[in-house]
Amino acid sequence: DDDNCEDGFHTIPSGRHEYAFSFELPQTPLATSFEGRHGSVRYWVKAELHRPWLLPVKLKKEFTVFEHIDINTPSLLSPQAGTKEKTLCCWFCTSGPISLSAKIERKGYTPGESIQIFAEVENCSSRMVVPKAAIYQTQAFYAKGKMKEVKQLVANLRGESLSSGKTETWNGKLLKIPPVSPSILDCSIIRVEYSLMVYVDIPGAMDLFLNLPLVIGTIPLHPFGSRTSSVSSQCSMNMNWLGLSLPERPEAPPSYAEVVTEEQRRNNLAPVNACDDFERAFQGPLFAYIQEFRFLPPPLYSEIDPNPDQSADDRPSCPSR
Repeated sequence: DDDNCEDGFHTIPSGRHEYAFSFELPQTPLATSFEGRHGSVRYWVKAELHRPWLLPVKLKKEFTVFEHIDINTPSLLSPQAGTKEKTLCCWFCTSGPISLSAKIERKGYTPGESIQIFAEVENCSSRMVVPKAAIYQTQAFYAKGKMKEVKQLVANLRGESLSSGKTETWNGKLLKIPPVSPSILDCSIIRVEYSLMVYVDIPGAMDLFLNLPLVIGTIPLHPFGSRTSSVSSQCSMNMNWLGLSLPERPEAPPSYAEVVTEEQRRNNLAPVNACDDFERAFQGPLFAYIQEFRFLPPPLYSEIDPNPDQSADDRPSCPSR
């Protein structure tokens, strides 16, 4: 109503009024919504209602934005692995080394997935050690040329204690990723990264650890993912049909009477007077035999060969010239 419009504002009469609105998010990449210790990434919609002689009424409604990270990319499907060794010494006494090797199938995961950890710990020292694994979240905040970093524990697990001369092997030990924020890698002021730390807890000494980088995405692994992700599991899935057993004895085919009815057979045997010249051509002695066997049923099925292989002595030989 133009009469009620003044300086870009519309005067609303008394009563209930509803206005539908929509906004299109920019096409440029937007950082994922995040709440950190020293900073946050927030998005909201703000509405204001102006009233004469009164303060305006303001309302804000937050919404969440996700910058999608697809883990079905070659860089995130590549395996991550590492090996480290440490020798303990106390003054002039030196004990044997402690070796650690670990590997995971890929770099990219989504919340709720479980990471399969393949690791081997060999304790040649004189101390009791404990292998462990943990997922850490690292938050980095950048402002005015300075940086603050916060490291938080996300999930962890513990292995069995190893005495001197013992070895422990993890063949796909599972560590589940809890609901966490996706990685933020393209924001200039806030960065969120994840890592899997596989380490050996050594009492009275610095721990031996391996850091394997992780990327927490939003698009999960495709069921028929890349060949580099899990070739062995895919091969085992695709080769399951080899285990199916064939029937011991094949079933006999249906009889001729079950397939062709008597009425159909008679209709096929009925003469067709379409072309006298064509019928006259089939009155010879050779074509008479063809017409006779045209609609006869096939021979009976039998699993016994009526013409078994003859021995070499019974086979007819060609006369020599």
